[in-house]
Amino acid sequence: MRSLVQRVSCARVEVGGKVVGAIGAGLLVLLGVGSGDDAARAEALAAKVAKLRIFGDEAGKMNRSVRDVGGAALVISQFTLYADARRGNRPSYTDAAPPERAEKLYGHFVTALKGQGLEVATGVFGADMQVSLTNDGPVTLMLEL
Repeated sequence: MRSLVQRVSCARVEVGGKVVGAIGAGLLVLLGVGSGDDAARAEALAAKVAKLRIFGDEAGKMNRSVRDVGGAALVISQFTLYADARRGNRPSYTDAAPPERAEKLYGHFVTALKGQGLEVATGVFGADMQVSLTNDGPVTLMLEL
């Protein structure tokens, strides 16, 4: 399971010109599900994301988690995180989980993140989405479990 996590001051996702998910300060999580992923990985990654200390404390050090600062998460499915472009110019996605399996594990990740005490907004799995964000820092991390 791979995620690109960005600390944001705000983020939103639109489908067909309609906002389907939005947050203020918190984390934008682009989530890719691999063919070998399972529920345990989804839960472990959700716990890692919720506990990441990438928000500033009183001294300005990145020492607080999104939970500590009362932030939210916007989770977007992103199978392209499993793109392999080492050969040729057209990426291969053979390492990504099939859509039915990926959707189930995406949902499991969202549920696990909510179980970590976070407010979670989502996009629409498999839809053509437009994601807008203001990256705060910028702070961007790639996580893989």
